[in-house]
Amino acid sequence: MFQGLELFPKRFGIYPYIWMIYLAMPLYYLVSAHGHEQYIGITAFIVFVLTYRQLYMTAGEFIFSYWLILQMLCVLILTLVIDPNMFFLGFFTANFIGWYTEKRLFRMFLLVFAIIQTIPIAMAIAFNQLSAEQLLFFTPFYIIMLISPYGIRTMLDRQQLEAKLDEAQQHIRELIKREERMRIARDLHDTMGHTLSLITLKSELVTKLIAKNPERAIQEAREIERTSRAALREVRQLVSDMRAISIAEAIADAREMLRSADIELQLSAQQETCSDVPDLTQNMVSLCLLEAVTNIVKHSKATWSLILLKRETNGIYITIQDNGTGISSDQHPGNGLKGMSERLHLIDGSLQIDSDTKGTRLALFFPIVANKPQGGVSI
Repeated sequence: MFQGLELFPKRFGIYPYIWMIYLAMPLYYLVSAHGHEQYIGITAFIVFVLTYRQLYMTAGEFIFSYWLILQMLCVLILTLVIDPNMFFLGFFTANFIGWYTEKRLFRMFLLVFAIIQTIPIAMAIAFNQLSAEQLLFFTPFYIIMLISPYGIRTMLDRQQLEAKLDEAQQHIRELIKREERMRIARDLHDTMGHTLSLITLKSELVTKLIAKNPERAIQEAREIERTSRAALREVRQLVSDMRAISIAEAIADAREMLRSADIELQLSAQQETCSDVPDLTQNMVSLCLLEAVTNIVKHSKATWSLILLKRETNGIYITIQDNGTGISSDQHPGNGLKGMSERLHLIDGSLQIDSDTKGTRLALFFPIVANKPQGGVSI
């Protein structure tokens, strides 16, 4: 029944613990009771606390309804046997009724709950145990208790809708990425397939003509050069049409990631710092920056982070720091850090890692290169 030492599922956070504060009220009335009434009350209260936990543990499962019925009966027993004020424990049950997503179950349990909560009030009135002032006091709470499941259900429906929208957006992003890959593959095939086949044929022809007709071989070699240059222009045009993430966009994404993880971000970066950095370099650095922030969110347990961009004459320095648990001495750097180092090496950059129990500091450096086509020969 109990799952390890977990009192409540972690996905609910501190919410279940806050509600437990209100369990102090029934204890006062239980202490004031005597004889068999006290034993019955203590037993019902213990079962009530057990149902409170199990309703969180079994949320969404079939057995959830049985625990809810048992909790209603505990509230009824405590109200009839111990004190009419135990009636207010019904707010716990009202909260759980709001979790039903199926309208039929929601209405059925709300009706049963209303009947059970009405029984002790009706009996107290019948036996003159409830004065007019007390009835006036109970009435608004009774109404709120019956209305509150609707509010809780509306809130949960909205959360589920938002979760579905997030999932749909993620799916759309994946479809866009897949379509982009397919488009790139088609473009590369259409652009380079014929050209590379032509270069291959001409290269074979040059090999055959070198001994027989050197002048014709030279002409074919020059044609290969012109064809390769044209292919290079086409590839560069294709690459320029592809969307690469900029450093400014990566910082915006990093800010959103850290905000979602409740990690404070101290940012020091000027818009013009990387304005003249080539797209390829920006894409490489952006991937490194996002990888570093992802590590902070997933592994560091940090509450504070720093991203600092500083431009010097020899290049740009980016510092990414957190106050998390750091990387232990016996822990080897993962593929993420290795990938960052490899990416920076491709653009003549470097990565420095400093980590201890007070946090981790990554220092990225890459040189400033004129914003012109990178790689290959000049055209």
